[in-house]
Amino acid sequence: MRSDLWIAAAIVVALMIVYNANGREIGSYDSQPNKYAARELLLRHTLSLNHVVGATPQLADRPGFVVDRSGRIRSAYSPAPAVLAAAIAWPLWKSGLLDIRAPLAPSVMAVLAASLLTALAVALAYLTARDRTTRRRSVLLAAGLGLGTGFWSSISQTLWVHETAVLGIAMAVFAFAAPVERIQRRGPIFIGLGLGLAGIARSQLAPLIAVLLAGTVWRAGLRRTLVAVVMVGLAAGALMAIYLRWFGHPLGPLTTMVALNNSIHDTRSPFHLGIDGFAGLLVSPNRGLLIFSPVVFVALAGARAAVVDGWQSPLRWCALAALAQYGLYSTYSVWWAGHTYGPRYLLDVLPVLVPLAAATLARMRLRSAAGFAASAALVWVNMRCGHRSVLLSKRRVEHGSGRSGSGSWAVVVLVRQPDRAVLGARAQPAEFHALHARSLASGQAWILRRATASFTKLTKIRRSPRYP
Repeated sequence: MRSDLWIAAAIVVALMIVYNANGREIGSYDSQPNKYAARELLLRHTLSLNHVVGATPQLADRPGFVVDRSGRIRSAYSPAPAVLAAAIAWPLWKSGLLDIRAPLAPSVMAVLAASLLTALAVALAYLTARDRTTRRRSVLLAAGLGLGTGFWSSISQTLWVHETAVLGIAMAVFAFAAPVERIQRRGPIFIGLGLGLAGIARSQLAPLIAVLLAGTVWRAGLRRTLVAVVMVGLAAGALMAIYLRWFGHPLGPLTTMVALNNSIHDTRSPFHLGIDGFAGLLVSPNRGLLIFSPVVFVALAGARAAVVDGWQSPLRWCALAALAQYGLYSTYSVWWAGHTYGPRYLLDVLPVLVPLAAATLARMRLRSAAGFAASAALVWVNMRCGHRSVLLSKRRVEHGSGRSGSGSWAVVVLVRQPDRAVLGARAQPAEFHALHARSLASGQAWILRRATASFTKLTKIRRSPRYP
């Protein structure tokens, strides 16, 4: 176990280097309030953003900056990421390594906190996988999660809410996926802490949290897991109390944000039930999770093991939690690819798929070096297709330059510039979707087909349940 901890620490260090290789933050239109709130918490011991908006009045026009009932300007998102970012930056500030009064200090704090929290989530995924497969396969799984998904291109690059949510879920899954004996000892504390952190960071994760709590009660008994239920309830109650004090509503500015989204995206309701929403999250040509991150197929292949193992196994509960969250996100009525935004929304679900992916890898026989190379190549395909924009120079991203023939590059550059993408979508939605559907379908979809065919040819499934 000690050697696994050293490997997990090495994963954190390696990912921190990779995530920060571009030397800057890649923020989005909505991700700015929390990074300023983190600095305000250190400088003025407050989460209000009045001084920030006073220095830059244009920020008041962004929907992420909202006015509470006392007239203070606050972030429209959970304060939990800002608190964690301030805690991470505090020792650097006190030791003189970081000047938080510098103009770029909020961006440094944002990317430092986001990359560290994301790297910790991936390290926990490695430790989770070690319960079911070998070290080499667990490292491969961690590489696929940390480098082959939006963990690199989205979550680790700016402070929003996703980095905090995935860390919380990864903590809970690490404890939940363990044998029942371990859950009965200290598991409920880690499960409650992780799910509570995920819930206060992103309240939309309520279906996933509810399923994992139910699974904990089912597997270990209500008496032993009552502490986890209480911890999650206290976390939710604390957030609602803060929102009630700030905005006069237990859900905070959520109602205001819903009304704004309906007006921007020309929808009548925040929810819409239709097959296009379920398909858009996964296979939409320019926003589908499986198109941007084909490594997720490895986790989906573990569905059979979830069915066979029964309710005492964590696999079935993890699959059910992922399906519950996927069902909620699929009903969101926003314009991204018809419905939602797969490579970002579904990143919250990936930590609960780690046990399923580990079960798949445990039953997979890699034919010596060729099979392992095929697995590594599939991870590399994701890195090359979905994350080249992370290493683009700032000038190229700002001017939107890129090789149109590479397909995903042009798409991701627009994703990195949400203002431009949203404006383009509002002005010419049909042309916008058609252009990027063609560019991605001609590039990344071809690579996906070739990589999947090679992966299937060079590997095969066998029934051996576990590796030492």
